[in-house]
Amino acid sequence: MSKRDADILYFVAFCIESYKNKHGLTGEDVSKLFDRHEIKQYLSDYFDVLHTQGMPWILEEIEEKIGL
Repeated sequence: MSKRDADILYFVAFCIESYKNKHGLTGEDVSKLFDRHEIKQYLSDYFDVLHTQGMPWILEEIEEKIGL
């Protein structure tokens, strides 16, 4: 696995954990939710921009994509 792939994987996992903690869900529930709404793919595709933002902004972006 390349360093970039590892960085993206870590970032997606961090976003899952942050969303989980904010909404009181399990990691499995968030992972399924993110899969249903293609959030993992979105986070991977836009990693270069997203990982430079603060987590509150990223969580808002995720919530918009999910429709909350």
